[in-house]
Amino acid sequence: MDDQQAQPQQDAEFQIGKYKVKVIRSLCIGAASCVAISGPTFQLDGENKAVIQPSSADTPENILMAAESCPTKAIIVTDTETGQQVWPA
Repeated sequence: MDDQQAQPQQDAEFQIGKYKVKVIRSLCIGAASCVAISGPTFQLDGENKAVIQPSSADTPENILMAAESCPTKAIIVTDTETGQQVWPA
C-alpha cells in the first residue's frame, strides 16, 4: 500500500486559474462525474474520493462545469477576483 492510500487526504484547496477549488472529502461519493468532465483537474484516489491535480491546464469554465456536475456538491469553487463562492451558489 502506498502512502496516499495509507493516510487519508485532507480537504485541500488549490488555485487553478481564477478559481480556488476544494473537494470536501466527507461529501464525495466517488461518482466521478467531475473526472468525466475535467480529467486534467480531478481524479479518484485509492479511497474513490475526488482529488485535485493542482497543475491542471483545464479551463476555468470546464472546472466549474465539473463542480456543478457533482451530485453531492462536494466541490467548492470560489472566484479569487471577487472572493465570492461561485459553486454551490
